[in-house]
Amino acid sequence: MAPHDDTAIVAIRNILTRLCKRSGLSHERLTTTEIDITPLLELPVIRRHAEANRTAPTDAVLPVIRELARRLPPTYRVIVDAELSLGLLRNPEPAGIDPAALYSQDLGARREYLSAHWRRLHEVTEADPIPPAPTVRSLRAAPERRAFTALAAVLVTGAVHTGDRFARGTARTGAGTGVGSLTIIGDAVVDHVYQVDAIPDERGFARGRFSRSPGGKGLNCAVAAARLGIDVRFVSAVGDDADGHRILDYLRSENVDTSLVEVVPNAETPVTALIVSRTGVTGTIACTDERIRLTDSNLRSGSVRSAITDADALLLTLEPPLPVIERTLAALHTLPRRPLTLVTAAHIETPQVLYRYLSSIDYLIGSTRELDYLIPEVPAQSGAHIAELLQMLGARAVCVVEDFGCTVRSDKIALDIPRFQATAFTDIPGSRSAFTGALIYRLLSKQRDTGGALTELAGENDFAWATAAMVATQSFSGDIPDTMPKVGEVDRIVRLTAERH
Repeated sequence: MAPHDDTAIVAIRNILTRLCKRSGLSHERLTTTEIDITPLLELPVIRRHAEANRTAPTDAVLPVIRELARRLPPTYRVIVDAELSLGLLRNPEPAGIDPAALYSQDLGARREYLSAHWRRLHEVTEADPIPPAPTVRSLRAAPERRAFTALAAVLVTGAVHTGDRFARGTARTGAGTGVGSLTIIGDAVVDHVYQVDAIPDERGFARGRFSRSPGGKGLNCAVAAARLGIDVRFVSAVGDDADGHRILDYLRSENVDTSLVEVVPNAETPVTALIVSRTGVTGTIACTDERIRLTDSNLRSGSVRSAITDADALLLTLEPPLPVIERTLAALHTLPRRPLTLVTAAHIETPQVLYRYLSSIDYLIGSTRELDYLIPEVPAQSGAHIAELLQMLGARAVCVVEDFGCTVRSDKIALDIPRFQATAFTDIPGSRSAFTGALIYRLLSKQRDTGGALTELAGENDFAWATAAMVATQSFSGDIPDTMPKVGEVDRIVRLTAERH
């Protein structure tokens, strides 16, 4: 399966836009139309619904499309609801909306009502902010195409596709706040987590408990950012097995766009085993499959290139192969306007090849040990020491995150945030992912508030907020991404800490 089946999405989009005409989508229309709707009826999501309910595929189309349309961002939802006459606002009938006019028998009348009542329709769907109202003429151009592309994408892939700036600033189902868009390039694996009283020695024995769940630094960061309301697109690879499909289903349930995740045929999704003691000390065993790796060919995809260049922010974990990392950073290095760029450190071979790109990285994030991998010739004496060394090599800002505290060094700030008093562990798997997602949230919030231009780096309050996000991950019970907090949880920790001082 390709990372993004553009041909299938375009075919379904074209069918849907033709079904808009006259009175819109209905069972009668589906059974009498001269349009070839075979590709729509053969979609797995339609066939599964039909089989589960023992109905014909034509009977499954309308309920499936209604349900999936509800998952779209507000602007897309409003457009497809009116133009397909789905009736999402019939029951209950919201104040200030006339369903008879919104779902008129004539497509032209529906468009006119949509344009004239644009703000109220968005208020009903709790959109924030509300984009400017289009004219009927402008509505028929890019807005309709993008809305029906989004609906087609969710029908074909199961992912809510928001691949351009028209979708930014619209709330996502569940957590959306219109913060901005983020593309993440990293790994997705299945975590096997062993929680023990103490890590056994060479011939030792330990009692513990076992759990398994989706994981990987890239996946954890994607969930962390999505829970804070960021529009996240994930570039990764999984196997075409039960674990791979479980990862995709999980990401979609967390409102992460998976249309750029490649499913590799006849391959098993990688597993990472983590051993976690009572204090949080972790040992890691990675069981990889070289077939489940991003390659240069993934980055040549037009969809992936657009996801990188058009995003408000890009997060690159150093988990993919070095050629992928280098190609991504090289592409960013040449952009006249690049997205906010963050990199999370990890062990890589020949890290020296990345030094030329450090000036293109806004924030380099990791533990002392992870960052020390980037300068193998000089052992790190402390977090501050390794941060200063990476600064000298060109990094704009270095964040050393460990022991639920944060050390930051840049040209404008030297900051040391100690561990929060509420922390009971020395470290928890995923805590740095929570920090990274929270920092991106604060930066994109600033970018939104300044009208799209990030005029300054993060300040002390931003780093303190991101550090507080790590405290929430102490609810760890083996499922790492599930510990990622929402905005209200982080605000609560910050508020309680302030009240105690």
